[in-house]
Amino acid sequence: MPALSFLNREHTIAPLGYSRWLIPPAALAIHLCIGQVYATSVYKDALVKHFDSSLTAIGLIFSIAIVMLGVSAAVFGTWVDRVGPRKTMFTSACCWSSGFLIAAVGIATNQLWLVYFGYGFIGGIGLGLGYISPVSTLIKWFPDRPGLATGMAIMGFGGGAMVAAPLSRQLLAHFGGAAAGGAAVTKLFITLGIVYFLVMMLGVFTVRVPAPGWKPDGFDPASVAAKPLVTTANVSAANAIKTPQFWLLWIVLLCNVTAGIGILEQAADMIQDFFRNPAGATTVTVTVAAGFVGLLSLANMAGRFGWSSASDYLGRKPTYMMYLGVGMVAYLLLATVGSKATAIFVILCVIIISFYGGGFATIPAYLRDLFGTFQVGAIHGRLLTAWSTAGVLGPLIVNRVLDAQGDPGHLVAKDYRPALFIMVGVLAVGFVANLLVRPVAARWHEPTPVADAADGAPVPAKS
Repeated sequence: MPALSFLNREHTIAPLGYSRWLIPPAALAIHLCIGQVYATSVYKDALVKHFDSSLTAIGLIFSIAIVMLGVSAAVFGTWVDRVGPRKTMFTSACCWSSGFLIAAVGIATNQLWLVYFGYGFIGGIGLGLGYISPVSTLIKWFPDRPGLATGMAIMGFGGGAMVAAPLSRQLLAHFGGAAAGGAAVTKLFITLGIVYFLVMMLGVFTVRVPAPGWKPDGFDPASVAAKPLVTTANVSAANAIKTPQFWLLWIVLLCNVTAGIGILEQAADMIQDFFRNPAGATTVTVTVAAGFVGLLSLANMAGRFGWSSASDYLGRKPTYMMYLGVGMVAYLLLATVGSKATAIFVILCVIIISFYGGGFATIPAYLRDLFGTFQVGAIHGRLLTAWSTAGVLGPLIVNRVLDAQGDPGHLVAKDYRPALFIMVGVLAVGFVANLLVRPVAARWHEPTPVADAADGAPVPAKS
């Protein structure tokens, strides 16, 4: 359509003198909005009451969205690299916003399947497209600091819930609160759908791709290529999934996310149970538990930016050795001495969650190091299926263990130990997988110059 031609990749090439520092805000405009998916607990109880359903049935909305994030990122990854960030981000905004509006119709008409379809399926596609497109674009703008670049974008996804949760609570209260039930959530979803679309469009209009041959002032590509595991060649998405390096990183991400999400899933209950005496009383109030969850959100966001930026200096492989190796130690300490003092418990959990966030933000730069920039967005999208798998596996491990130990509200620290020891084993598997990562064999490299999917510039083949 001629009216939408401004979305085409050729119309998004940055003019001479365009500041690459305008790209991170564009990425944040997308990621802060789609990060709302982590704030579904705000209206979960209201939906349970409205649909006269169970927490499991309402929780399925979130699960569908996360699964579709991974599936859509994998399926549409090469399309994202082909059409460029603006068209992809616009499509993401349309899907994410329409998902809220369709879900609002489902709530208003008491049709839960419409909420699954709207927020879960359609919104989940918007999640996947919105997650990978800004990341791959930032990598091309910051070849000198890919860890910093991906950290800036993915930090927004981790912090989205910190904005969305209080905003949603205020809006629910404004629309009538718990007394209004489904009517309040319907109005909330309509409002969020409109607001998120407008904010995401700021990112759509701001984003640009670098001009052919562009590089940062003073940047010498040889200085990056001299680092271990960093290639100057390029590997296509189709070939990347045939390499052992891709599947080793898939295992690394799966293990890191599984272990982290096991803590996040139970955070509020966990801190209360760890400091519950045999009589059933706990020294941790609901308010303190809520503050603990907020602190973990900060650790998640800070880890995404801080650890990913540090990986530019430490190297991606050593950084993941820290995530997984120190993570094992932290989990062991949490299982054995975590209940001795609240401060010890909180510090250990903050470390674990900062590594969880850092793992998300560092993986795109790791992929860029190994496979080049040619189709890094598509490769990243396919790797995110590990996230979808971990989103099911992590809570399943913890919940199955806790179900076998006793009833919620009566659990104590020792009841969590089997799950925590399992997480140590999960991290150990990831640690070994990371140790096995080696440079990609030359037979997988593109043999001739190929057009860069983001900017149309020729990418030289490996000499």
